[in-house]
This record gives sequence, structure tokens and C-alpha cells, in this order.
Amino acid sequence: MIPSPGTGADTGALGRRVPGLPVVLCLVLFSSGIGPWLPGFRAPGLLPLGAESFRFSGDETEIILARGRERTVLRGNARLESSDITLLADEIELYGPDFRYAEPRRNVRLLDGKRGFSITADTVWFDRETENSRASGHVVVDDEANGLVVKGGFLETRLGGDLLILQMSVRVLREDLTARAQFLRYRRQEEILELSGFPRVFWKGDEYRAARIIMNLATDEIELQGQVEGSIFLEESASREEE
Repeated sequence: MIPSPGTGADTGALGRRVPGLPVVLCLVLFSSGIGPWLPGFRAPGLLPLGAESFRFSGDETEIILARGRERTVLRGNARLESSDITLLADEIELYGPDFRYAEPRRNVRLLDGKRGFSITADTVWFDRETENSRASGHVVVDDEANGLVVKGGFLETRLGGDLLILQMSVRVLREDLTARAQFLRYRRQEEILELSGFPRVFWKGDEYRAARIIMNLATDEIELQGQVEGSIFLEESASREEE
């Protein structure tokens, strides 16, 4: 049982809402043990010493203090922001030790300023400690750093966002590249795409099909594995020279 703020009375599963007032919380740890506050009560959880502070806000904020189920739900223009990552959504739920996990829902956008890419999706699960995430429903990754856009039905990021795994109706778009597949592993730092599940690639005017296609965008190399099909486009001038 958790005592009611200011009264000392037991309240059981306590939830408090603060509607109509944009609430902004900045979570930091003080050596005195003072935690983040909302008007009238103390918000659950503290960040560990030395952890990066973050801010979150929303038009309406609900905080649940039931022991073992502590969480904060932000509704309406919900926003979670650290030095590198910004999450925007209609609703964001924060939970876990020190608010480690975030679940944005509806009209979600994740901006990774450090790595230079963004994710839009219907729902996202994000781990603030590892910066890994999962996203589902009309997922679009705009990789501005590499000039690439990838789309799919489900996304998982690993290694803090340097490895992207997409599934279901995957599309890859770049100025000189269009690709389709059911499964994609994208190693961002190395600029390597691994496509499987009936992959089909249109690259620099040529078409490739295989059981598995590996593309190195940094070196302009392509590797085809399994049953291979391809169509190589020859420019008209080159054909005339051969004649």
C-alpha cells in the first residue's frame, strides 16, 4: 500500500490525473533523494546516479503508483526527449525501473539525432537504456545519413539502432535503387542490405532476383545467392558500338 501524498493514509492502487494543464517533468537524481514532482504528489521512480536526464510532457498525464505497476501515461501531444532521442505520439506510456521503457501509440515518430534517422509507425516500444526499439504498423524509416528510405510492417532495431530488421512487404527506396522483399537486415554503418523472401532489386537500371540478395551500397557490390535471375540494361550507344 502506498500512502496518499500529504495525508499518510493508505490508498492502495493510486492513480492521479492532471487534465488540461501541459505538464513537463525533468527527471534527474539529487544526492538528497528528492524525486520528480507533479502538483500535489510525488511521481514514481528515480533515475540512477549518473544517468542521462530526460524530459516528457503531455496535455494530460496519468500517474499510477500501485506497487509493482508504477507507470506514467501521457496523452495528447505526448513527448519524450533526451539529448539524442525524441519520441512524439498521441500517447506515451512510461514504465519499468527509472522509466526505462516507453510505448508510444498512434501517430508515432522517433527521431534519432545522433545517428541521423527517423522512424514513423503506429506503435513503438523503446528501451531508453539500450536505445533498441520495435515498431509495427506502416513502418517507415527515413535514413537521412545514408540517403535511404525503408518501409515494412514490422521493425526491430538492435545495437542501439545500427542494425535494422524489417519484415512484411519490405520496400527499399533510394535515388538509384528500388527493392522489394519479405525480410530485410540493414546494417547502417556498413551500408549493407540483406534481402530475402522473394527479393527483387532494381538497381541502376538493372533487375536482379534470387533467393537472397546482399547489397553493399558503399562499394556498389551485389551478391546473389540461390536461384538467380537478372536483366542487364545495355545503353543504346553501347549496342551500336558492338554492331
